[in-house]
Amino acid sequence: MIHHRRGDETKIAASETELDELRADIADMTPALVAFARRFVRNNADVEDLVQETIFRSLRSLHCFTPGTSLKSWLFTIMRNTFCTRYKLARRECVGLPTQVQERMSTPATQDWTLQREDVMRAVRGLDDDQRQALLLVAEGTSYADAAKICKCKIGTIKSRVNRAREALRHKLN
Repeated sequence: MIHHRRGDETKIAASETELDELRADIADMTPALVAFARRFVRNNADVEDLVQETIFRSLRSLHCFTPGTSLKSWLFTIMRNTFCTRYKLARRECVGLPTQVQERMSTPATQDWTLQREDVMRAVRGLDDDQRQALLLVAEGTSYADAAKICKCKIGTIKSRVNRAREALRHKLN
């Protein structure tokens, strides 16, 4: 190994023999890398891809490895960083949604809702006064008992008026 000094930095240049030994050591670490990759991904194809990417990055960055330190730890760090980078990228990429999900996510045009609302309100205005009052009170969340007090009638009468109002609306809107 050859040491080059430049200011405060010490640059270590490995000989070709040492680089070949490092490459062989990296290849020998493949089973350990596969086992470690299974902690991140379950699919065999994804495991192979992660191991392959880790080996590629480590061979490309051999000049950054510090002799005398743990090769296994260095490779595991590269793998973890590779996985984290891939995960961040995958979260940003929108692969698409299944057709069923897309259909449920779409919102009908607001014009249709406006027209339907107008039809409903026209039909409500067409109800007799007692039915309309009972229906609107209950639709706003008033209890049947309170609606009966407001309309000065019995609870059964309110229930009957609401039921008749609903039936009348159903016939008018269909």
